[in-house]
Amino acid sequence: MRFVFLTNTPAHVHLYKHAVARLEDHGHEVLVLGRDYGCTVDLLEYYDLRYEVYGKCNTTKASLFLRLPSHYLGLLTAVRRFDPDHIFGMGSYAAHTGALTRTPVSLILDSEPTTLDTRISRPFARTILTPHPFRKDLGPKHYVFQGFKETAYLHPDEFDPRADIRDRLGVGPDEQIVIARFNAFGSHHDVGEQGFTPDKRREFIETLSQHATVFVSDEGGDLDCSELPARSYDLHPALMHDALYAADLLVADTQTMVTEAALLGTPAIRSNSFVGSADDMGNFLALEDAGLIFNIRSHDAVLEKSVELLTDDDTGERWQQMRREFLSEMVNLTDVIVNVAESEGAVDAVSHVTARTGTST
Repeated sequence: MRFVFLTNTPAHVHLYKHAVARLEDHGHEVLVLGRDYGCTVDLLEYYDLRYEVYGKCNTTKASLFLRLPSHYLGLLTAVRRFDPDHIFGMGSYAAHTGALTRTPVSLILDSEPTTLDTRISRPFARTILTPHPFRKDLGPKHYVFQGFKETAYLHPDEFDPRADIRDRLGVGPDEQIVIARFNAFGSHHDVGEQGFTPDKRREFIETLSQHATVFVSDEGGDLDCSELPARSYDLHPALMHDALYAADLLVADTQTMVTEAALLGTPAIRSNSFVGSADDMGNFLALEDAGLIFNIRSHDAVLEKSVELLTDDDTGERWQQMRREFLSEMVNLTDVIVNVAESEGAVDAVSHVTARTGTST
Protein backbone atom coordinates (compact mmCIF):
# COMPACT_ATOMS: atom_id res chain seq x y z
CA MET A 1 0.00 0.00 0.00
CA ARG A 2 0.96 3.65 -0.45
CA PHE A 3 0.58 6.29 2.26
CA VAL A 4 1.07 10.04 2.50
CA PHE A 5 1.70 11.80 5.81
CA LEU A 6 1.39 15.58 6.08
CA THR A 7 3.79 17.33 8.46
CA ASN A 8 2.95 21.01 8.69
CA THR A 9 4.95 21.64 11.88
CA PRO A 10 7.88 20.04 13.73
CA ALA A 11 5.44 18.34 16.13
CA HIS A 12 3.83 16.52 13.20
CA VAL A 13 7.20 15.02 12.22
CA HIS A 14 7.54 13.56 15.71
CA LEU A 15 3.94 12.34 15.64
CA TYR A 16 4.41 10.26 12.48
CA LYS A 17 8.14 9.42 12.34
CA HIS A 18 7.91 5.98 14.00
CA ALA A 19 4.77 5.00 12.08
CA VAL A 20 6.43 5.94 8.79
CA ALA A 21 9.49 3.82 9.59
CA ARG A 22 7.38 0.88 10.71
CA LEU A 23 5.13 0.97 7.63
CA GLU A 24 8.20 0.99 5.40
CA ASP A 25 9.55 -2.00 7.35
CA HIS A 26 6.25 -3.74 6.56
CA GLY A 27 6.87 -3.23 2.84
CA HIS A 28 4.60 -0.22 2.22
CA GLU A 29 5.59 2.89 0.26
CA VAL A 30 5.39 6.11 2.25
CA LEU A 31 5.84 9.76 1.28
CA VAL A 32 5.98 12.57 3.83
CA LEU A 33 4.84 15.98 2.59
CA GLY A 34 6.42 18.67 4.74
CA ARG A 35 5.97 22.40 5.10
CA ASP A 36 9.14 24.45 5.43
CA TYR A 37 8.17 25.94 8.79
CA GLY A 38 10.45 26.29 11.79
CA CYS A 39 12.66 23.22 12.06
CA THR A 40 10.29 20.86 10.23
CA VAL A 41 12.68 20.15 7.35
CA ASP A 42 15.64 19.78 9.72
CA LEU A 43 13.74 17.01 11.53
CA LEU A 44 12.72 15.28 8.31
CA GLU A 45 16.38 15.23 7.29
CA TYR A 46 17.55 14.06 10.73
CA TYR A 47 15.19 11.09 10.78
CA ASP A 48 16.02 10.24 7.15
CA LEU A 49 12.38 10.24 6.07
CA ARG A 50 11.43 10.22 2.42
CA TYR A 51 9.87 13.66 1.96
CA GLU A 52 8.97 16.48 -0.37
CA VAL A 53 8.39 20.11 0.63
CA TYR A 54 4.99 21.33 -0.52
CA GLY A 55 5.38 24.95 0.61
CA LYS A 56 7.05 27.43 2.90
CA CYS A 57 5.68 29.43 5.84
CA ASN A 58 7.30 31.87 8.23
CA THR A 59 6.30 32.17 11.89
CA THR A 60 3.78 34.95 11.21
CA LYS A 61 0.04 34.81 10.63
CA ALA A 62 0.33 36.91 7.47
CA SER A 63 2.79 34.44 5.94
CA LEU A 64 0.42 31.55 6.65
CA PHE A 65 -2.63 33.10 5.01
CA LEU A 66 -0.80 34.60 2.02
CA ARG A 67 0.73 31.24 1.13
CA LEU A 68 -2.40 29.08 1.43
CA PRO A 69 -3.10 28.88 -2.35
CA SER A 70 0.46 27.79 -3.14
CA HIS A 71 0.37 25.27 -0.29
CA TYR A 72 -2.76 23.61 -1.66
CA LEU A 73 -1.31 23.57 -5.17
CA GLY A 74 1.88 21.94 -3.93
CA LEU A 75 -0.07 19.31 -1.99
CA LEU A 76 -2.39 18.45 -4.85
CA THR A 77 0.50 18.12 -7.30
CA ALA A 78 2.49 15.82 -5.02
CA VAL A 79 -0.45 13.64 -3.99
CA ARG A 80 -1.69 13.15 -7.56
CA ARG A 81 1.80 12.14 -8.63
CA PHE A 82 2.31 9.68 -5.74
CA ASP A 83 -1.27 8.33 -5.90
CA PRO A 84 -1.57 7.09 -2.29
CA ASP A 85 -4.16 4.69 -0.89
CA HIS A 86 -4.54 6.76 2.30
CA ILE A 87 -3.57 10.16 3.70
CA PHE A 88 -2.80 11.07 7.32
CA GLY A 89 -2.81 14.63 8.62
CA MET A 90 -4.02 16.98 11.30
CA GLY A 91 -6.51 19.31 9.65
CA SER A 92 -7.84 21.03 6.57
CA TYR A 93 -4.76 20.58 4.37
CA ALA A 94 -5.03 16.79 4.61
CA ALA A 95 -8.83 16.69 4.50
CA HIS A 96 -9.22 18.92 1.44
CA THR A 97 -6.33 17.30 -0.43
CA GLY A 98 -7.94 13.93 0.15
CA ALA A 99 -11.32 15.18 -1.05
CA LEU A 100 -9.90 16.70 -4.23
CA THR A 101 -7.86 13.59 -5.06
CA ARG A 102 -10.55 11.14 -3.88
CA THR A 103 -8.18 9.61 -1.34
CA PRO A 104 -9.39 8.42 2.10
CA VAL A 105 -8.10 10.57 4.97
CA SER A 106 -7.49 9.92 8.66
CA LEU A 107 -7.11 12.96 10.88
CA ILE A 108 -5.49 13.08 14.32
CA LEU A 109 -6.82 16.11 16.19
CA ASP A 110 -6.14 17.30 19.73
CA SER A 111 -7.01 21.00 19.80
CA GLU A 112 -10.58 21.93 20.69
CA PRO A 113 -10.05 25.68 20.04
CA THR A 114 -9.44 25.09 16.31
CA THR A 115 -13.18 25.22 15.67
CA LEU A 116 -13.09 26.59 12.10
CA ASP A 117 -10.38 24.23 10.91
CA THR A 118 -12.20 21.25 12.41
CA ARG A 119 -15.51 22.34 10.90
CA ILE A 120 -14.09 22.55 7.36
CA SER A 121 -12.08 19.33 7.73
CA ARG A 122 -14.52 16.95 9.38
CA PRO A 123 -16.85 16.29 6.42
CA PHE A 124 -13.98 15.00 4.27
CA ALA A 125 -12.34 12.58 6.71
CA ARG A 126 -12.96 8.85 6.81
CA THR A 127 -11.70 8.68 10.40
CA ILE A 128 -11.01 11.25 13.12
CA LEU A 129 -8.85 10.16 16.06
CA THR A 130 -8.49 12.23 19.22
CA PRO A 131 -6.93 11.75 22.68
CA HIS A 132 -9.27 10.52 25.41
CA PRO A 133 -9.54 13.93 27.19
CA PHE A 134 -10.78 15.66 24.00
CA ARG A 135 -13.96 17.45 25.06
CA LYS A 136 -15.87 17.83 21.78
CA ASP A 137 -17.97 15.23 19.98
CA LEU A 138 -17.09 15.34 16.28
CA GLY A 139 -19.77 12.94 15.12
CA PRO A 140 -19.94 9.32 13.94
CA LYS A 141 -16.43 9.31 12.44
CA HIS A 142 -14.89 10.31 15.79
CA TYR A 143 -12.85 7.74 17.72
CA VAL A 144 -10.66 8.17 20.80
CA PHE A 145 -7.53 6.48 22.09
CA GLN A 146 -6.25 6.35 25.67
CA GLY A 147 -3.35 8.73 25.40
CA PHE A 148 -2.14 11.89 23.70
CA LYS A 149 -0.74 12.55 20.25
CA GLU A 150 2.66 12.78 21.97
CA THR A 151 2.43 9.13 23.09
CA ALA A 152 3.28 8.27 19.48
CA TYR A 153 6.90 9.21 20.24
CA LEU A 154 7.22 9.63 24.02
CA HIS A 155 5.61 6.37 25.10
CA PRO A 156 8.26 4.29 26.94
CA ASP A 157 8.21 1.81 24.04
CA GLU A 158 9.38 4.57 21.68
CA PHE A 159 11.51 7.01 23.69
CA ASP A 160 14.95 6.14 25.01
CA PRO A 161 16.78 9.18 26.46
CA ARG A 162 20.37 9.88 25.47
CA ALA A 163 22.88 9.40 28.27
CA ASP A 164 25.15 12.19 26.98
CA ILE A 165 22.63 15.04 26.83
CA ARG A 166 24.07 16.94 29.81
CA ASP A 167 27.51 16.86 28.21
CA ARG A 168 26.03 18.16 24.97
CA LEU A 169 24.29 20.97 26.87
CA GLY A 170 27.48 21.78 28.75
CA VAL A 171 26.03 21.40 32.25
CA GLY A 172 27.27 19.43 35.22
CA PRO A 173 25.60 16.28 36.58
CA ASP A 174 24.02 18.12 39.53
CA GLU A 175 23.33 21.45 37.80
CA GLN A 176 19.64 22.38 37.67
CA ILE A 177 18.21 23.09 34.22
CA VAL A 178 15.23 25.23 33.25
CA ILE A 179 13.95 25.32 29.67
CA ALA A 180 11.99 28.41 28.70
CA ARG A 181 9.92 27.91 25.55
CA PHE A 182 8.44 31.00 23.90
CA ASN A 183 5.85 30.75 21.14
CA ALA A 184 5.74 32.81 17.93
CA PHE A 185 1.91 32.44 17.83
CA GLY A 186 2.06 32.16 14.04
CA SER A 187 -0.14 29.11 13.42
CA HIS A 188 -3.81 29.25 12.44
CA HIS A 189 -4.89 27.98 15.88
CA ASP A 190 -2.90 30.81 17.54
CA VAL A 191 -4.80 33.67 15.91
CA GLY A 192 -5.76 36.19 18.60
CA GLU A 193 -3.77 34.40 21.32
CA GLN A 194 -0.72 35.58 23.27
CA GLY A 195 1.84 34.56 25.88
CA PHE A 196 4.68 36.20 27.79
CA THR A 197 5.45 39.81 26.80
CA PRO A 198 9.13 40.67 26.10
CA ASP A 199 9.45 42.37 29.51
CA LYS A 200 7.94 39.38 31.32
CA ARG A 201 10.27 37.02 29.47
CA ARG A 202 13.29 38.95 30.66
CA GLU A 203 12.00 39.13 34.25
CA PHE A 204 11.31 35.42 34.26
CA ILE A 205 14.82 34.57 33.02
CA GLU A 206 16.53 36.91 35.47
CA THR A 207 14.62 35.43 38.41
CA LEU A 208 15.07 31.74 37.58
CA SER A 209 18.73 32.11 36.62
CA GLN A 210 19.36 32.56 40.35
CA HIS A 211 18.34 28.92 40.86
CA ALA A 212 19.27 27.12 37.62
CA THR A 213 20.88 27.32 34.21
CA VAL A 214 18.21 28.67 31.87
CA PHE A 215 18.04 27.53 28.24
CA VAL A 216 15.79 29.53 25.93
CA SER A 217 13.94 28.06 22.96
CA ASP A 218 12.38 31.03 21.18
CA GLU A 219 10.25 30.06 18.19
CA GLY A 220 10.11 33.63 16.89
CA GLY A 221 13.84 34.22 17.34
CA ASP A 222 13.24 37.66 18.87
CA LEU A 223 14.97 37.27 22.23
CA ASP A 224 18.67 38.22 22.46
CA CYS A 225 20.18 35.98 25.14
CA SER A 226 23.56 37.71 24.97
CA GLU A 227 22.24 40.39 27.32
CA LEU A 228 20.51 37.94 29.68
CA PRO A 229 21.67 35.30 32.20
CA ALA A 230 20.54 32.52 29.86
CA ARG A 231 21.73 30.39 26.97
CA SER A 232 19.98 29.80 23.68
CA TYR A 233 19.10 26.15 23.13
CA ASP A 234 21.44 25.50 20.21
CA LEU A 235 21.52 21.72 19.92
CA HIS A 236 19.79 20.02 17.01
CA PRO A 237 16.01 20.28 17.46
CA ALA A 238 15.78 16.47 17.37
CA LEU A 239 17.52 16.44 20.77
CA MET A 240 14.97 18.68 22.47
CA HIS A 241 13.10 15.77 24.06
CA ASP A 242 16.34 14.49 25.57
CA ALA A 243 16.99 17.98 26.97
CA LEU A 244 13.44 18.11 28.32
CA TYR A 245 13.90 14.75 30.02
CA ALA A 246 17.05 16.03 31.71
CA ALA A 247 15.51 19.37 32.70
CA ASP A 248 14.23 20.18 36.17
CA LEU A 249 11.51 22.53 34.89
CA LEU A 250 9.83 23.73 31.70
CA VAL A 251 8.06 27.06 31.60
CA ALA A 252 6.28 27.78 28.33
CA ASP A 253 3.66 29.93 26.66
CA THR A 254 3.44 27.34 23.91
CA GLN A 255 1.40 24.13 23.96
CA THR A 256 2.95 20.91 22.66
CA MET A 257 6.16 21.05 24.69
CA VAL A 258 4.14 21.23 27.91
CA THR A 259 2.52 17.88 27.14
CA GLU A 260 5.90 16.49 26.12
CA ALA A 261 7.47 17.55 29.41
CA ALA A 262 4.63 15.96 31.35
CA LEU A 263 5.04 12.64 29.55
CA LEU A 264 8.79 12.79 30.22
CA GLY A 265 8.29 13.38 33.95
CA THR A 266 9.53 16.99 33.94
CA PRO A 267 7.48 19.57 35.86
CA ALA A 268 5.92 22.04 33.44
CA ILE A 269 4.16 25.37 33.79
CA ARG A 270 1.95 26.54 30.93
CA SER A 271 1.02 30.21 30.76
CA ASN A 272 -0.82 31.80 27.83
CA SER A 273 -4.22 33.25 26.96
CA PHE A 274 -5.71 29.78 26.38
CA VAL A 275 -5.40 29.08 30.12
CA GLY A 276 -8.73 29.46 31.88
CA SER A 277 -10.74 29.91 28.68
CA ALA A 278 -14.00 28.03 28.22
CA ASP A 279 -12.63 26.01 25.30
CA ASP A 280 -9.18 25.24 26.69
CA MET A 281 -7.78 21.94 25.52
CA GLY A 282 -8.83 18.86 27.47
CA ASN A 283 -5.36 17.32 27.45
CA PHE A 284 -3.94 20.15 29.56
CA LEU A 285 -6.78 19.88 32.03
CA ALA A 286 -6.21 16.12 32.28
CA LEU A 287 -2.47 16.57 32.80
CA GLU A 288 -3.09 19.15 35.51
CA ASP A 289 -5.57 16.81 37.22
CA ALA A 290 -2.83 14.17 37.21
CA GLY A 291 -0.48 16.62 38.93
CA LEU A 292 2.01 16.66 36.06
CA ILE A 293 1.62 20.28 34.89
CA PHE A 294 0.36 23.65 36.10
CA ASN A 295 -1.87 25.91 34.00
CA ILE A 296 -1.24 29.42 35.34
CA ARG A 297 -2.22 32.67 33.69
CA SER A 298 -0.70 35.17 36.19
CA HIS A 299 2.96 35.96 35.57
CA ASP A 300 3.67 36.49 39.28
CA ALA A 301 2.13 33.12 40.10
CA VAL A 302 4.29 31.49 37.41
CA LEU A 303 7.42 32.88 39.04
CA GLU A 304 6.32 31.80 42.50
CA LYS A 305 5.49 28.24 41.43
CA SER A 306 8.74 27.97 39.43
CA VAL A 307 10.90 28.89 42.40
CA GLU A 308 8.91 26.55 44.64
CA LEU A 309 9.53 23.59 42.31
CA LEU A 310 13.23 24.35 41.86
CA THR A 311 13.89 24.63 45.60
CA ASP A 312 12.08 21.39 46.53
CA ASP A 313 14.63 18.54 46.61
CA ASP A 314 11.91 15.90 46.11
CA THR A 315 10.38 17.39 42.93
CA GLY A 316 12.25 15.25 40.40
CA GLU A 317 11.59 11.92 42.11
CA ARG A 318 7.88 12.72 42.60
CA TRP A 319 7.39 13.64 38.95
CA GLN A 320 9.10 10.52 37.64
CA GLN A 321 6.86 8.36 39.84
CA MET A 322 3.75 10.20 38.61
CA ARG A 323 4.97 9.79 35.04
CA ARG A 324 5.38 6.02 35.41
CA GLU A 325 1.91 5.61 36.88
CA PHE A 326 0.30 7.88 34.29
CA LEU A 327 1.92 6.26 31.24
CA SER A 328 1.10 2.75 32.44
CA GLU A 329 -2.47 3.41 31.29
CA MET A 330 -1.57 5.07 27.96
CA VAL A 331 -1.54 3.40 24.55
CA ASN A 332 1.41 3.68 22.18
CA LEU A 333 -0.21 5.82 19.47
CA THR A 334 2.28 4.63 16.85
CA ASP A 335 0.72 1.15 17.15
CA VAL A 336 -2.71 2.67 16.52
CA ILE A 337 -1.57 4.72 13.51
CA VAL A 338 0.05 1.70 11.87
CA ASN A 339 -3.03 -0.45 12.47
CA VAL A 340 -5.35 2.24 11.09
CA ALA A 341 -3.15 2.56 8.00
CA GLU A 342 -3.05 -1.15 7.32
CA SER A 343 -6.81 -1.43 7.81
CA GLU A 344 -7.27 1.44 5.28
CA GLY A 345 -8.94 3.62 7.88
CA ALA A 346 -11.46 0.99 8.93
CA VAL A 347 -11.17 1.74 12.64
CA ASP A 348 -13.72 -0.90 13.64
CA ALA A 349 -10.94 -3.46 13.06
CA VAL A 350 -8.40 -1.61 15.24
CA SER A 351 -7.80 -2.37 18.92
CA HIS A 352 -7.26 0.30 21.60
CA VAL A 353 -9.69 2.66 19.88
CA THR A 354 -13.18 3.54 21.10
CA ALA A 355 -16.04 5.27 19.31
CA ARG A 356 -16.67 8.72 20.79
CA THR A 357 -20.30 7.76 21.34
CA GLY A 358 -19.15 5.14 23.84
CA THR A 359 -19.24 1.97 21.72
CA SER A 360 -15.99 -0.01 21.96
CA THR A 361 -14.25 -1.14 18.79
